Amino acid sequence: MFGLLVVSIAGTALLIASVGVMNMMLVAVAERSREVGLLMALGARRSDVMLQFLIEAVVICAAGSGLGTGLALGLGGAAAWLDLPIRLIFGWSSVVAATASASLAGIVAGLAPARRAARIDPVEALTR
Repeated sequence: MFGLLVVSIAGTALLIASVGVMNMMLVAVAERSREVGLLMALGARRSDVMLQFLIEAVVICAAGSGLGTGLALGLGGAAAWLDLPIRLIFGWSSVVAATASASLAGIVAGLAPARRAARIDPVEALTR
C-alpha cells in the first residue's frame, strides 16, 4: 500500500513538472521566434528546429532528475551519518527508472513547443 502511495505521489509530481516544462518551453519559443526565423532563413530544416527544442526540454528534465537524485542520495547519506532511526535504501534500478521517466517526460512536454517552433514562418518571424 505504501509503495502505491509513493508511486502515485511521484507520478503526480512528474505530471506537474511536465506541465511546468511545457509552459517554460512555450515561453522560450515565443521569445526566440526571431532566432528560429533566422535559423530557418539560413537553411535550417523544420526537423532541425524541432530537434533543438526537444533536446532542450530533455536536458532540462534530465538535469532536474539528476539534481533530485543527488538530493535524495545526499539526504539518505546524511540520515545514515546522523544515525537517525529512518534508514533509506536506494536501488540503482530506481535511479535509472527515475532518470528515464524524467527524460520521457521531457520528450512528451517538449513535443508541442517544438512543433510550434518548427511551424514558425521565417519571413513573419524576422519582421516582428
